[in-house]
Amino acid sequence: MKYFKIILIFFLFLLEKTSFADENIVEILKKEDNIIFIRHAIAPGNGDPPNFDILNCSTQRNLSKDGELQALKIGEFFKKNDIKFTKVLSSEWCRCKDTAKIAFGKFETFSALNSFYETRFSKNKSKQMKDLREYISKWESDSNLIIVTHYVVILDILDRGTSSGEMIISDKNLNIISNFEIN
Repeated sequence: MKYFKIILIFFLFLLEKTSFADENIVEILKKEDNIIFIRHAIAPGNGDPPNFDILNCSTQRNLSKDGELQALKIGEFFKKNDIKFTKVLSSEWCRCKDTAKIAFGKFETFSALNSFYETRFSKNKSKQMKDLREYISKWESDSNLIIVTHYVVILDILDRGTSSGEMIISDKNLNIISNFEIN
């Protein structure tokens, strides 16, 4: 059943209109020294349910079928355009992990990428943002780093809001180079 779902999503992907970035974006990404922030794919709703448990996806706001398809398209964009990356980091929230898994396969979780949108998580914001900035400043690679996270994290670190599945490309100094979205 799991494979049927993946095959169905792939065929839906082929039928849907896909908005890929122009060649300029692809060339930027092929320079392979970017930090690529990706807001998790479509997960309807706002915030998380009161019974949220980071270890139990059934208690969280998760990707919809459209979100799964969007994550698949993100991964296909990287494959089709032969965009290289060294590492994919994800928030510990299931909608981010699922986006990373569907799009890229392998990923590592990094607690600094977790949401602090709701009051119950807001106390973590300062430490998380400090840890994230420190991680990026120490990033030593000639290849792209992909970060799958939440609206509030991207807004705080880049001072820019994002749509679900939108990607913002920055340099190591967090200067925004470009952005694009795959619907």
